[in-house]
Amino acid sequence: MKTDLQVSFRNMDRSDAVEAAVREAAGKLERFHDRITGCHVLIEAPHRRHQQGKLYHVRVDVLVPGGEVVVNRDPPEHHAHEDVYVAIRDAFDAARRRLEDYVRRHFTEVKAHEPMATARVSELFPQEDYGFLETPDGRRLYFHRHSVLGAGFDRLDIGSEVHFAEEMGDKGPQASTVRPL
Repeated sequence: MKTDLQVSFRNMDRSDAVEAAVREAAGKLERFHDRITGCHVLIEAPHRRHQQGKLYHVRVDVLVPGGEVVVNRDPPEHHAHEDVYVAIRDAFDAARRRLEDYVRRHFTEVKAHEPMATARVSELFPQEDYGFLETPDGRRLYFHRHSVLGAGFDRLDIGSEVHFAEEMGDKGPQASTVRPL
Protein backbone atom coordinates (compact mmCIF):
# COMPACT_ATOMS: atom_id res chain seq x y z
CA MET A 1 0.00 0.00 0.00
CA LYS A 2 1.42 3.38 -1.04
CA THR A 3 -0.50 5.34 1.59
CA ASP A 4 0.27 5.90 5.24
CA LEU A 5 -1.16 2.92 7.17
CA GLN A 6 -1.35 2.86 10.96
CA VAL A 7 -2.50 -0.23 12.85
CA SER A 8 -3.34 0.09 16.55
CA PHE A 9 -4.24 -2.59 19.06
CA ARG A 10 -6.27 -1.95 22.23
CA ASN A 11 -6.74 -4.41 25.09
CA MET A 12 -4.70 -7.00 23.22
CA ASP A 13 -1.11 -7.72 22.29
CA ARG A 14 0.26 -6.59 18.95
CA SER A 15 0.39 -9.41 16.40
CA ASP A 16 2.49 -9.48 13.22
CA ALA A 17 0.05 -11.89 11.57
CA VAL A 18 -2.96 -9.69 12.33
CA GLU A 19 -1.09 -6.61 11.15
CA ALA A 20 -0.16 -8.41 7.90
CA ALA A 21 -3.85 -9.27 7.32
CA VAL A 22 -4.74 -5.60 7.85
CA ARG A 23 -2.02 -4.46 5.42
CA GLU A 24 -3.24 -6.87 2.77
CA ALA A 25 -6.88 -5.77 3.18
CA ALA A 26 -5.91 -2.08 3.17
CA GLY A 27 -3.88 -2.55 -0.02
CA LYS A 28 -6.96 -3.87 -1.80
CA LEU A 29 -8.83 -0.63 -1.09
CA GLU A 30 -6.62 1.18 -3.61
CA ARG A 31 -8.45 -0.66 -6.39
CA PHE A 32 -11.51 1.43 -5.56
CA HIS A 33 -9.86 4.82 -5.04
CA ASP A 34 -6.34 5.51 -6.27
CA ARG A 35 -5.78 8.62 -4.16
CA ILE A 36 -6.11 7.28 -0.61
CA THR A 37 -3.87 9.45 1.56
CA GLY A 38 -4.05 7.54 4.82
CA CYS A 39 -5.62 4.65 6.64
CA HIS A 40 -5.86 4.05 10.37
CA VAL A 41 -7.11 0.74 11.72
CA LEU A 42 -7.95 0.10 15.36
CA ILE A 43 -8.45 -3.50 16.52
CA GLU A 44 -9.90 -3.80 19.97
CA ALA A 45 -10.72 -6.68 22.27
CA PRO A 46 -13.34 -5.64 24.84
CA HIS A 47 -11.53 -6.87 27.98
CA ARG A 48 -7.98 -8.02 28.33
CA ARG A 49 -8.74 -10.68 30.99
CA HIS A 50 -11.67 -12.30 29.19
CA GLN A 51 -10.32 -15.38 27.34
CA GLN A 52 -13.37 -17.07 25.78
CA GLY A 53 -16.11 -15.47 23.75
CA LYS A 54 -14.02 -12.36 23.12
CA LEU A 55 -15.67 -10.29 20.35
CA TYR A 56 -13.33 -8.02 18.42
CA HIS A 57 -14.20 -4.48 17.43
CA VAL A 58 -12.55 -3.06 14.29
CA ARG A 59 -12.55 0.58 13.21
CA VAL A 60 -11.21 1.64 9.79
CA ASP A 61 -10.60 5.32 8.92
CA VAL A 62 -9.71 5.90 5.26
CA LEU A 63 -8.54 9.40 4.33
CA VAL A 64 -9.13 10.61 0.77
CA PRO A 65 -8.72 14.10 -0.71
CA GLY A 66 -11.71 16.13 0.43
CA GLY A 67 -13.14 13.54 2.78
CA GLU A 68 -12.92 10.55 5.06
CA VAL A 69 -14.59 7.14 5.04
CA VAL A 70 -15.13 5.70 8.51
CA VAL A 71 -16.26 2.18 9.35
CA ASN A 72 -16.99 0.96 12.88
CA ARG A 73 -17.61 -2.77 12.96
CA ASP A 74 -19.07 -3.63 16.34
CA PRO A 75 -19.27 -7.31 17.15
CA PRO A 76 -22.45 -8.86 15.79
CA GLU A 77 -24.90 -10.89 17.83
CA HIS A 78 -23.94 -14.23 16.26
CA HIS A 79 -20.36 -14.21 17.61
CA ALA A 80 -18.61 -14.47 14.23
CA HIS A 81 -16.25 -11.74 15.42
CA GLU A 82 -14.69 -14.08 18.00
CA ASP A 83 -12.17 -14.58 15.19
CA VAL A 84 -10.13 -11.40 14.69
CA TYR A 85 -9.58 -12.22 11.01
CA VAL A 86 -13.35 -12.42 10.38
CA ALA A 87 -13.79 -9.07 12.14
CA ILE A 88 -11.06 -7.52 9.95
CA ARG A 89 -12.56 -8.99 6.77
CA ASP A 90 -16.03 -7.66 7.62
CA ALA A 91 -14.69 -4.21 8.47
CA PHE A 92 -12.74 -3.92 5.22
CA ASP A 93 -15.71 -5.23 3.18
CA ALA A 94 -17.79 -2.43 4.69
CA ALA A 95 -14.97 0.07 4.05
CA ARG A 96 -14.80 -1.02 0.40
CA ARG A 97 -18.56 -0.52 -0.03
CA ARG A 98 -18.45 2.91 1.59
CA LEU A 99 -15.43 3.89 -0.50
CA GLU A 100 -17.24 2.82 -3.69
CA ASP A 101 -20.25 4.91 -2.64
CA TYR A 102 -18.00 7.88 -1.90
CA VAL A 103 -16.35 7.63 -5.32
CA ARG A 104 -19.73 7.29 -7.04
CA ARG A 105 -21.07 10.38 -5.27
CA HIS A 106 -18.02 12.60 -5.68
CA PHE A 107 -16.18 11.53 -8.79
CA THR A 108 -18.73 10.21 -11.27
CA GLU A 109 -17.98 11.17 -14.80
CA VAL A 110 -20.53 13.40 -16.47
CA LYS A 111 -21.49 11.93 -19.80
CA ALA A 112 -20.26 14.18 -22.57
CA HIS A 113 -22.70 14.61 -25.42
CA GLU A 114 -21.51 15.28 -28.90
CA PRO A 115 -22.47 18.73 -30.13
CA MET A 116 -25.64 18.83 -32.15
CA ALA A 117 -25.24 19.16 -35.90
CA THR A 118 -26.41 22.28 -37.75
CA ALA A 119 -28.74 22.46 -40.75
CA ARG A 120 -31.16 24.83 -42.52
CA VAL A 121 -34.87 24.39 -43.05
CA SER A 122 -35.25 23.67 -46.77
CA GLU A 123 -38.97 22.84 -46.98
CA LEU A 124 -41.81 23.53 -44.53
CA PHE A 125 -45.38 22.24 -44.56
CA PRO A 126 -47.10 23.89 -41.55
CA GLN A 127 -50.55 22.51 -42.43
CA GLU A 128 -49.22 18.94 -42.31
CA ASP A 129 -46.89 19.59 -39.31
CA TYR A 130 -43.60 18.55 -40.94
CA GLY A 131 -40.70 19.84 -42.94
CA PHE A 132 -37.24 18.99 -44.27
CA LEU A 133 -33.77 20.08 -43.26
CA GLU A 134 -30.77 20.36 -45.55
CA THR A 135 -27.48 19.44 -43.90
CA PRO A 136 -24.14 21.08 -44.83
CA ASP A 137 -23.22 17.90 -46.72
CA GLY A 138 -26.39 18.16 -48.84
CA ARG A 139 -28.53 15.47 -47.20
CA ARG A 140 -32.27 15.99 -46.79
CA LEU A 141 -33.79 15.04 -43.40
CA TYR A 142 -37.47 14.83 -42.47
CA PHE A 143 -38.65 16.37 -39.19
CA HIS A 144 -42.07 16.59 -37.51
CA ARG A 145 -43.60 19.39 -35.45
CA HIS A 146 -43.17 17.26 -32.31
CA SER A 147 -39.41 17.02 -32.98
CA VAL A 148 -39.00 20.79 -32.59
CA LEU A 149 -38.24 21.85 -29.02
CA GLY A 150 -40.68 24.16 -27.27
CA ALA A 151 -43.17 25.91 -29.53
CA GLY A 152 -40.42 26.47 -32.09
CA PHE A 153 -42.16 24.90 -35.09
CA ASP A 154 -44.40 27.95 -35.58
CA ARG A 155 -41.34 30.26 -35.59
CA LEU A 156 -39.49 28.34 -38.31
CA ASP A 157 -39.14 29.72 -41.83
CA ILE A 158 -37.38 28.40 -44.90
CA GLY A 159 -33.69 29.15 -44.41
CA SER A 160 -33.88 29.11 -40.58
CA GLU A 161 -30.80 27.59 -38.98
CA VAL A 162 -31.33 24.81 -36.46
CA HIS A 163 -29.38 22.31 -34.41
CA PHE A 164 -30.59 18.74 -34.74
CA ALA A 165 -30.06 15.18 -33.59
CA GLU A 166 -30.44 12.45 -36.18
CA GLU A 167 -31.90 8.97 -35.87
CA MET A 168 -33.13 6.25 -38.20
CA GLY A 169 -36.87 6.44 -38.79
CA ASP A 170 -39.28 4.10 -40.60
CA LYS A 171 -38.46 5.66 -43.98
CA GLY A 172 -34.80 6.50 -43.41
CA PRO A 173 -32.81 9.10 -41.48
CA GLN A 174 -34.80 11.84 -39.74
CA ALA A 175 -34.21 14.67 -37.31
CA SER A 176 -35.44 13.47 -33.91
CA THR A 177 -34.72 16.69 -32.03
CA VAL A 178 -34.69 20.11 -33.68
CA ARG A 179 -33.69 23.24 -31.80
CA PRO A 180 -34.04 26.59 -33.58
CA LEU A 181 -30.99 28.86 -33.23
